[in-house]
Amino acid sequence: MSVRKLKPITPGQRFRVVNGFDAITTDKPEKSLLAPKKRTGGRNSQGKMTMRYKGGGHKRRYRIMDFKRDKHGVPATVASIQYDPNRTAFIALLNYQDGEKRYVIAQNGLQVGQNIVSGADVAPEIGNAMPLSAIPLGTIISCIELHPGQGAVMARSAGSFAQLMARDGKFATVKLPSGEVRLILVTCLATIGAVSNSDHQLLVGGKAGRTRWLGRRPRTRPVAMNPIDHPMGGGEGRSSGGHPRSRKGLPAKGFRTRSKTKASNKYIVERRKK
Repeated sequence: MSVRKLKPITPGQRFRVVNGFDAITTDKPEKSLLAPKKRTGGRNSQGKMTMRYKGGGHKRRYRIMDFKRDKHGVPATVASIQYDPNRTAFIALLNYQDGEKRYVIAQNGLQVGQNIVSGADVAPEIGNAMPLSAIPLGTIISCIELHPGQGAVMARSAGSFAQLMARDGKFATVKLPSGEVRLILVTCLATIGAVSNSDHQLLVGGKAGRTRWLGRRPRTRPVAMNPIDHPMGGGEGRSSGGHPRSRKGLPAKGFRTRSKTKASNKYIVERRKK
């Protein structure tokens, strides 16, 4: 993993920091695992804008991902590590012994030609998917399920990882990327290793147009709005907007918005840090 700082031969490249793409082995995606991806531009079926600051962006095709890793006991060979425009992490193309091909999230250190497998009785090596009951304590994990068979929902973005802290009965204690410590059923699957492309946080767009290519339109600061448009708007000159809050008046930056009656509260051992 590495990043490159470009020479300032244009204004847009002066501050640009790009990914070195050292881990990428091919730029040709697997055709059988591609699907069309429709863009809404933040509009509903009537064409009215229902989501602000969305629109434009480069055309993409979706890579069909295997988050469930449900081919237990069938070894697969890593055919290539590829870039995916729909996510921050890199993805790996797997060739299973029975001839099937699948895309999975690539873990840091995953190499082309490496064999990986999922199941309860496999070795805890990078890329292998195992139930939390079989993973050694203290192991770095990612792509974690919340419900058995649901598929990975946590620790899937670039560079993220969680740590298996303890096991007690049918629950395992996992420290998540946010710092939250949570109970998860030991029958849930997780993948060994941290997610690839950990240098993603170091990238710099360099110009506004690159953000537009990602499908994000310019965002108006609340303090620059009028009082009728936002609680933080208005005032003479450059007056601050008061306590940070949402457009609907809900306080932010310190005010806890999680419901006190949420069903999953009983599984949270320690809240995330502010």
